Order: sequence, then C-alpha cells, then structure tokens
Amino acid sequence: MKKRTLISLSLLPFLAGSALADKVVSIGFSGPLSGGAAFYGKDTQSGVEMAIEELNRKGIRVKGEKVTFKLVSLDDRYLPNETATNVKRMTSQDIGVIFVPHSGGILTVQPMTSRDNFLLVAYSSEPKILEAKNPMTFMLPPRYDNYLQPFTATQMKAYGKKLGLIGTTSAYGKQWTEAITAEWKKQGGTVGANNGVDYNTTVDYSAAVTKALAEKPDVLFVGGPSQPTALVIKAAREQGFKGGFIVMDQAKFEQMDTMIPAAYLSGSVGVLPTKEFPGTNIFISQYQKVYKKIPTSEAGLNYMGMHVIAKAMELAGSTDPKAIRAKLDDAAKALPLSKTVYKLHGVTENGHVDAEFIIASVKNGKYTKLRVPKVFK
Repeated sequence: MKKRTLISLSLLPFLAGSALADKVVSIGFSGPLSGGAAFYGKDTQSGVEMAIEELNRKGIRVKGEKVTFKLVSLDDRYLPNETATNVKRMTSQDIGVIFVPHSGGILTVQPMTSRDNFLLVAYSSEPKILEAKNPMTFMLPPRYDNYLQPFTATQMKAYGKKLGLIGTTSAYGKQWTEAITAEWKKQGGTVGANNGVDYNTTVDYSAAVTKALAEKPDVLFVGGPSQPTALVIKAAREQGFKGGFIVMDQAKFEQMDTMIPAAYLSGSVGVLPTKEFPGTNIFISQYQKVYKKIPTSEAGLNYMGMHVIAKAMELAGSTDPKAIRAKLDDAAKALPLSKTVYKLHGVTENGHVDAEFIIASVKNGKYTKLRVPKVFK
C-alpha cells in the first residue's frame, strides 16, 4: 500500500506539467448571429472556427508552451453599440484578439484597442478603417475603393448613365452608397434618389424597388448580406428591370445563385466567387465537409487571418497582442501554402492583408475578370 502511494505521488509533477502545458488562449468574435445579417455573421465566424479546430488538432507551441485556442462568440445583432459592449466584456476577461466583421462595429471599437490592449481583426473593406491609422488593427479584405472605377466604367458602358440606389442602410452600406454615387457622377453619369433600406430588418423589398425603378435607371446599385441582396435583385427582375447591377462586395454571387435563378444575376458586377480563384479547391473541399455549404471570402479570409495570428504568436514567442501585431507580416509570409486560401504577399505596415483579389462581371453564368487600374492598399 505504501509503495503504491509513493508511485502515485511521483506522478504528480508530470500530471501538473501536462496540465500547465495546455495554455488556453481565447479568441473573441463579435458579429451578427441573429437577424437579417445572421448568415453573413456565421459565415465569417465559421472561418475562424475552422482554423481554430485545425490548430488545436495540430497543436502549436508558443515559447515552448502548448497553446489551445477557444473561440468566444457574442451576438451584436449588427449594432455598433452592442459591438462595443461585447468587446468590453471580452477584454475584461483578458481576451487579446477579437474579430469584428462589420465596419460600424469596427470603427466604434478601434479607439478602445490601445486602452484595453487587444488586437482588432477587422473583416470589412471600408477604407476609413485604414485611414484611422490604428496600430492595433489587422484588416483582412481588400478596400472597396478598388472596385468603384471598374464597376462604374463597366456598367455605364454596357447599360447607360442613369444609376438607381437600393443599398443597405448600415454604416457600411451608407459609406458604399456615397462612394459609388461620387464615382458614377465623376464618370459623367446621373444618380437617382437614395432608396436604401435596412437589409437586416426588412422582409419585403418591393416598395423600395418600385420607387427606384420609377426613375427608369439603367443600372441599380444593390448590396448588403447575400440573402437579402438576392431578394432585392429578385424583386427588381420580377418588376421588369432589364438593366445591370453593381453588387456591393458584401454580397456574394455563389450564395445568391442558390436562392434566385442565375439568369437574374446576369449583367451584374461584383466580387469573383472563391471557387473561381486558382488553388482554392482544397480549402473548399475541407470546408464543405464540415459546414455542408459553399465557402465565400467571409470564411476564406477569416480562416487565413486566424492562421496568420497563430503563426505570429509562434514567431513572437508570445500571446501578447502588441507582440502578435509586430509579427503579422512575417507570419503572413511564413504561412504554409496549405493554409493560404488566396495568394498572400504579406501584411502592410498599416496592418492590411496584401492578398490577391479579383472582381468580375457575370453573363449567363460565366465570369469575366475586370481590370483594376489602380490598387489601394
């Protein structure tokens, strides 16, 4: 009996060492998980989640210590004030990396990053995020001002010079509407009244579409999350609209064409589907096995972003947010090809992912890539 007791006690240091080796690092997520933007929020969340599950299976070490990641997700219903509340709650629990997938929430919490010491992973293409020059922001998508000139030139040439507006009225939607309005006028076109509606709460878009079509536009600007955007396009086509669409980059063709006839999307310009990018087959296959749906860039960029963060922790030998931020560029360049969904060149000094992006027009289900004359990073 005495001998058995001694053996058990001798195991205690090893058991303690094993327990201590698994350091749990929580990763925060605040986004819309309910309401009209819930599908969009869950798409972004799924990319982070998938990366975390892979990292935990593989196991990573930070300065010799094994790290296990835990995703902490809170619903902010697409409301910036709730994003701020969620972020305060997470930072009070010492969560040092937080993903936010909408510009209203991102711009609201950016001023909190230094005070509360966290790295803000921003999934939004809003240029103002970079213009803030916040040292603790890591922005994943390309800036949407890259799209304005080619979208406008392509659709004005194909359909005519009158633009109608039916974008979402979120902070991001308002910013996009202002930007496309200015570019359309710059290229010599005319713009109708702003008939934007809240895509997060609206169910029937027919009234807004009727108002916009009464002005006889050649092209309609639409966009918000994919699902409600598809309903706007459907309403326009069913009311007899024969023109083209400029589709905000938040809405994705590969999701919309599962909801409405592909013919309704013919004559649109937008972001090239992830499945059309070279080298994405492995990621798409792995994603579909887990989530049973087609991945968009919401999943792809957030998946890649989480892998960059984990690699930055390894290179820094630290889970401190500032140390992670300092190693993002090196981490992006060191990321294994198997985890690089889109061709990745690095991370800019301003904290922006420098990755390949492609925009396209779609006609009868076929995509034609559009040239981007000037790239903003």
